[in-house]
Amino acid sequence: MSDAAGHAYGHGHGHGHGVGQDTDRRKLSIALALIVVFMVGEVVVGVVAQSLALLSDAAHMLTDAGSIVLAIIAIRLAARPPRGGYTYGLKRVEILSAQANGLTLLLLAAWLAYEAIRRLIDPPPVAGALVLVTALVGVVVNIAATWCLSKANRSSLNVEGAFQHLLTDLYGFVATAIAGAIVLSTGFARADAIAALIVVALMVRAGVGLVHQSGRIFLEAAPAGIDTRALGGRLAAHPDVVEVHDLHVWQITSGQPALSAHVLVAPGRDCHAVRTDLQKLLARDYAITHVTLQLDHPPPDLFTITRAHHADEHGHCSELPTPSVDKA
Repeated sequence: MSDAAGHAYGHGHGHGHGVGQDTDRRKLSIALALIVVFMVGEVVVGVVAQSLALLSDAAHMLTDAGSIVLAIIAIRLAARPPRGGYTYGLKRVEILSAQANGLTLLLLAAWLAYEAIRRLIDPPPVAGALVLVTALVGVVVNIAATWCLSKANRSSLNVEGAFQHLLTDLYGFVATAIAGAIVLSTGFARADAIAALIVVALMVRAGVGLVHQSGRIFLEAAPAGIDTRALGGRLAAHPDVVEVHDLHVWQITSGQPALSAHVLVAPGRDCHAVRTDLQKLLARDYAITHVTLQLDHPPPDLFTITRAHHADEHGHCSELPTPSVDKA
């Protein structure tokens, strides 16, 4: 038996979530250390070399560090058990973190796009050798950090947000290294600003994706890949089910879908057996294990109208007659 807050009463069982969260925190912390150490050096070199591409990468790495810190805090808060008015606990803090990561990517992209266009019009001298060497070191550092996070639980939108920050930064360093090589070999200074615009495009793509996915969760949309109409049809197709209505499918947080529905069971059929069958179907075919099903038998008069007097050839209800009232 359980109450509305999701607390279980009886024989409990563990899910091993704590072990996975500890592992994710450790991987995030390692990636954070790599990013911060390199970011400080990149800012210095970027100023000396007058490279917007390097400074944009450094700014992006600052948001990387911020996103990782936010992700670590979110994991700790989400691990707290439900209490008080927070019947789901603080699991959606992770989604807030993912949305914040997406928004910072978009805001930073807007500023860098402005700076890159300005430098395309009036390019300053760029030290190509410094840009190339620093970018190559950045590629190595970001590969290490990205690999570390790739081993974490990326089904969490929170961890995925931090991973997308690092991944776009890695692509950005590759573009910056190419720009540094072009400046060094040809003297074409605008290559630096062009590389910054490539970074901007990658940041916009990642940022829009994170904001869209987190927004779907906050708006209680069904998880991507689940057709609610088809799912409802599967439930209603059970031989002992008369009707399914008030069907809702949403996500508590990333990777934790939930479902509730009101199910009418044919008279004389076992509601408990039907509930078990439907829960098994949802877990097996849709990976939905947080399920609340209200099962009832239809009132006898409703069942008679639905099944006998006003059903078409497909078994669907036709328009019911207007009820009459006997007057004394």
